[in-house]
This record gives sequence, C-alpha cells and structure tokens, in this order.
Amino acid sequence: MTAYRRPHIEGGTYFFTQVVYQRQPWLCTDMARSLLRAALTKVRCKYPFTVDAIALLPDHLHCIWTLPPNDADYATRWRLIKTYVTKNGGHQLALQVNKSESRKKRKEGTLWQRRYWEHCIKDEVDFARHCDYIHYNPVRHGLCSHASEWKYSSFHRYVAEGFYKPDWGIADGTESQMNFGDE
Repeated sequence: MTAYRRPHIEGGTYFFTQVVYQRQPWLCTDMARSLLRAALTKVRCKYPFTVDAIALLPDHLHCIWTLPPNDADYATRWRLIKTYVTKNGGHQLALQVNKSESRKKRKEGTLWQRRYWEHCIKDEVDFARHCDYIHYNPVRHGLCSHASEWKYSSFHRYVAEGFYKPDWGIADGTESQMNFGDE
C-alpha cells in the first residue's frame, strides 16, 4: 500500500479538490447543496474551520480552509463531511454507478472518490492564485462564460468585499495568463 504523505501544519490554510465517484454530476443539485451545507455546519461545530473560498461544480468541488491554531486535522473534517452527506442523502440521490470490488470490500458508498487533493497555502500570493483558480474554474469547464454567472461559488462574496471587480473572470482567452494549473 502506498504511504501518502500530507502536510499537517497547525492553523494552516489548505486548498482542496474533492471529486465525486466516477464523476457523476450530482454535486450542484438542490439536495446535494443542502446536505453539504448541513455537513459543513455540523462538522464546524465540533471541529471549527473557516471556508475561505469555495466553488461547487457538478462533479467536483474546490475550496480553501483555514484551521484553528494548534489544529492540523483536516482529514477528520473531510471524513465527517463525506460521511454525513452519504448517510443523510446517498440513498435519495440514487446514483446508478457500478461499485468496484474494492469499494464493496471496504463497504464504501458511491458518492465520493476515496481521496482528495490538498495543497498547503504558502503565502498571500499562493492564496490569491488559488482563489483565482477556484473562482475561474466554472468558466474553465465551460459551465458559464463569466465567473459572476456561476451561483455555486464564493466569487460573489469576494466581489462584495472588494477583492474582485464584478467583471473579473470572463472567458476571453486570457486563462493562460492567469497561470492556472491542471486539476
């Protein structure tokens, strides 16, 4: 078995990508959004953290979290969030996907990919770059032509707080100049 090494920096700020199982497009449904919101609220009661930025896409999400001082346990938070969504709505979402033998053996559901991608934010420039990535991602995937058109994103909060101009993130061919990486 591969030994995954993840950074564990107490009070750290992290960028995450969580993909749904077999890229089934359920994440932007009313039910999924409601379940995810409830899961975040419930988990943050016992394990506080700040959601600094987020974008939900049909088959994956990107977010930035900041953990409290003396706490580096984002893995427990992700496990609890995914478990809550699965237990409270997995049967209602009724996804018709083939469950792998590995998933059957581990008694895993069919909503989430097992692992997630994480990156520890290094500084303010890195934070800004990842916020740009999150907020431009729906445009990049062709779900809208302007970041302000995507309603499942913290982009609107960032505009209200003056971090972005309302016309930021238009699909005009300048994506390569924004220095985005691949998912």
